[in-house]
Amino acid sequence: MSAELISILVLVVVFVIATTRSINMGALAFAAAFGVGELVADLDADGIFAGFPGDLFVVLVGVTYLFAIARANGTTDWLVHAAIRLVRGRIALIPWVMFAVTGALTAIGAVSPAAVAIVAPIALSFAARYGISPLLMGALVVHGAQAGGFSPISIYGSIVNGVVERENLPGNELVLFFASLVVNLIIAAIVFVLFGGLKLKGRDLESEGDGRTKGNGAGELAADAANLTPARTATLTALAALVVAVLVFDLDAGLSAITLAVILSAFWPDASRKAVTEVAWPTVLLICGVLTYVGVLEEMGTIEYAGNAVGDIGVPLLAAVLLCYIAAIISAFASSVGIMGALIPLAVPFLAQGEIGAVGMIAALAVSATVVDVSPFSTNGALVLAAAPDVDRERFFRQLMVYGGIVVAAVPAAVWLVMVVPGFG
Repeated sequence: MSAELISILVLVVVFVIATTRSINMGALAFAAAFGVGELVADLDADGIFAGFPGDLFVVLVGVTYLFAIARANGTTDWLVHAAIRLVRGRIALIPWVMFAVTGALTAIGAVSPAAVAIVAPIALSFAARYGISPLLMGALVVHGAQAGGFSPISIYGSIVNGVVERENLPGNELVLFFASLVVNLIIAAIVFVLFGGLKLKGRDLESEGDGRTKGNGAGELAADAANLTPARTATLTALAALVVAVLVFDLDAGLSAITLAVILSAFWPDASRKAVTEVAWPTVLLICGVLTYVGVLEEMGTIEYAGNAVGDIGVPLLAAVLLCYIAAIISAFASSVGIMGALIPLAVPFLAQGEIGAVGMIAALAVSATVVDVSPFSTNGALVLAAAPDVDRERFFRQLMVYGGIVVAAVPAAVWLVMVVPGFG
């Protein structure tokens, strides 16, 4: 068996073990990088660590550190409360509020599961109280998180754009962002219509609620969530400053986020004391481990080997749609971040042939790998399932599983048709 094939089989084993044994895929990938690098590729430690993504490490730590401070001082609660007040408690708009809030949170740097973990309990509580389909509410929360998930300063966006830059591929940050935004918005609209969203029209929280909801529909939140304290004002300013720093002045997102987080911590140390412990360390470990292993694969020629194998199919468009389905199917059971980190480099030689537009293909891969996070086997889907009160969990689990299966079956083909076939990029 060739060294390249061994390294690919080890990658498959990493995904299988991470899925079935609940072990962090990044930790497994570091171990695999050590084993394959030393025993198969004859690399020393320096050769193995050459693939460690130091820039992405800083981005992941920086933006999640800043977001942890926002959560600790109540800024995220304030955002949810303000959004509900904005629609004046109209029940039909509440699912869209949850969609928008989770999208905004991921767009400014929250890890997708963190945003879902914050919003899903609030959203599903509203659903239970006011007779909204939990599948409708849960799906809009997850799709909202993915809609904002590929902004240039988001975790997913930073990862994909970083991998694209590292692999010297043509990329377009705004195309990637809007591709995910539009796809998830369309899916959310379809779900809203099919699962009773139109029947909510004309209902409002004030007429159906009690003393806690009367007036603005925000009784589900803490009483002080509406207060815009100095710490929250400063945090909102910092988040806006991060957007300006990255998009206007082209500064590094990770270094900018850490700098802003340190400034906030200096003025409000009590609220920020635990923020470092709430950095998304499992995600940091995951992506750094996977990309380090991918670096070993690149060093030993496996990336070129796999890309040539895909290209040898002879029909580039067929190869492209197969990659999209591979991304969707594996991601429904494993980490979306890990899949993107592994598949984009594997597609590099295939894209280098020039017969498939790189910008469209990367966008299609990214969307295929993340839109399926509604699956109950994924972190986001599991969070929605866990957050739903007063439901038959077995029935809700089956609903999420069927819905996730439909998304896996339909979306990769749709994004391939729209983004890849026209040859964008």
